[in-house]
Amino acid sequence: MRIAMLAPIAWRTPPRHYGPWELVTSLLTEGLVSRGIDVTLFATLDSQTSAKLDGVVPAPYNEDPSVDAKVWEYRHLAHIFAQADRFDIIHNQADFPAHAFADFVETPMVTTIHGFSSDRILPMYAPYEDRVHFVAISDADRHPALRYAATIHHGIDFDSFPLDPVGSDDLLFFGRIHPDKGPVHAIRAALSAGRALHMYGVVQDGEYHAREVAPHVDADRVHYHGVVGGADRIAALGRARALLHLIEFDEPFGLSVIEAMACGTPVIALRRGSMPELIEHGVTGFLIDEPGEAVAAIEAVGALDRQTVRHVAQARFGIDRMVDGYIALYERILAGRCGTAPVKRQKDAVNSA
Repeated sequence: MRIAMLAPIAWRTPPRHYGPWELVTSLLTEGLVSRGIDVTLFATLDSQTSAKLDGVVPAPYNEDPSVDAKVWEYRHLAHIFAQADRFDIIHNQADFPAHAFADFVETPMVTTIHGFSSDRILPMYAPYEDRVHFVAISDADRHPALRYAATIHHGIDFDSFPLDPVGSDDLLFFGRIHPDKGPVHAIRAALSAGRALHMYGVVQDGEYHAREVAPHVDADRVHYHGVVGGADRIAALGRARALLHLIEFDEPFGLSVIEAMACGTPVIALRRGSMPELIEHGVTGFLIDEPGEAVAAIEAVGALDRQTVRHVAQARFGIDRMVDGYIALYERILAGRCGTAPVKRQKDAVNSA
């Protein structure tokens, strides 16, 4: 089985710090290679992988201002689709632009939809559902107008996230500084509970950060540490009483939720989007219906067993589960059991006219 894995080019694969799509792409790629599958990763040229690395994009556009996102994204796509016949499957992790090439190649395609952001993108999905095998990352994120080949939850390498059996008395916010992620709810909950809050994440909305978050950062009760990676990231995820994930949108997945639980840290989240699929209420954390309920959950979370939090999360979201799911999908596609129509190349249609 020869897989062409198409990564996004916003960040390196795997990302140095932030870059959830690139992180999942890397985890799946490495997992497939460990199973003996022939994978070529199409990504930025500074990417790191045990697969074959191929590409033309010199650097991630979010890290190098000389890389024009639109120009290099289409150069990236043209490079992979020009050699589509070398592969049994093209697995697209880079959103809908790749679908523009789908009808011009015969190689089966899989697209992992890393969050269905808006109905406005439907015109680049719905017309291709007979050609591209769509994968949802949670049942909550399935769009009712689309046909899906599977729901496959993300998996992580639990060996990279050791258990912290103790944690601390402090609370954690881990995510983008943006209204969607509810950082202000986390601040208010922590202050009301009388506990310190440590905040990590890229500032995605500068005005919101300056207006709503920064005034509370005092290096005493509320600490903002910016973007964190490596050992510091793992320590941050494990060294907390609980992760506060009081989101203001229907989040399609939430890698930080799984990563925190891998370290034994329970999660307190609003019951929105995929959160009921990720959190086992009263076991790995608490699901609440409005931010005001967070204070009681912060107190109750101390009764949860951190080793159990990790064990339950690992059984459901280990990397092997994700890899198994995708291999099973690839095999169904190659055996012709996924229901998409056969492809007729555009040039063949023209020649027969």
